[in-house]
Amino acid sequence: MTRLDATFAALRAAGRKALVPFVTAGDPALEATVPVLHALVAAGADVLELGVPFSDPMADGPVIQRSSERALARGAGLAYVLDCVRAFRTRDPATPVVLMGYLNPVEIRGAARFAQDAAAAGVDGVLLVDLPPEEAGALREAFAAHELALILLAAPTTSDARRQRLCAEGQGYLYYVSYAGVTGADRLDPGAAAARLRALRADSPVPVVAGFGIKDAAGAVAMAADADGVVVGSALVAALAAADGPVQAAGAAGAFLAPLRAALDAA
Repeated sequence: MTRLDATFAALRAAGRKALVPFVTAGDPALEATVPVLHALVAAGADVLELGVPFSDPMADGPVIQRSSERALARGAGLAYVLDCVRAFRTRDPATPVVLMGYLNPVEIRGAARFAQDAAAAGVDGVLLVDLPPEEAGALREAFAAHELALILLAAPTTSDARRQRLCAEGQGYLYYVSYAGVTGADRLDPGAAAARLRALRADSPVPVVAGFGIKDAAGAVAMAADADGVVVGSALVAALAAADGPVQAAGAAGAFLAPLRAALDAA
């Protein structure tokens, strides 16, 4: 059983919702990434999404775009990201880590080499925003050879036929984008997402987590009502942006996430 499967099975058995924070590798400082990851786990994260900095993050809003720009300026390339995961694993062998980003860095390295390197570093899954499932066959095969989950995305505009395909090919978990647009927008509407989340969960053999627009405990609880978990990204990245050094960044990460964990458990 993979780390992702074991984590979601334990959450399901306990009747708990998954809390999945996203941070950009290399921001607010190169030396802050690993301490921030550990702080998030200590504050209640179940799965970690680690953003791979990219120069053209088309699905991301201004907050994450700027974090990518800052990280790239510091030299946070793919090799650095994998080094961070490897360092994280020296203390935490259990918490799943999913890389979130875009196809270009994977293609540059080559699918087979990327999958081998990511799995060896301790990565559990990869979410590529600009990879449609119709074009993912070769990459899925390369990932499967190293037990690396290819996380797929669904959206409000996803057709019934596409939803069925996503459910049939889902690995690790399905990521439901709660609105059509970029990350960080003020468009959270749990009521509008509820029916689609229920339909996805009814058909999907893997858990369904919802992201985009979740900024606080109230939003997390509302969206988690019809999902297996929630992803929080832009609001957390913004909370870390002004941190001065790894100690302050880790403190800010824990302070941001702990109230969301408490609210989800209380609900």
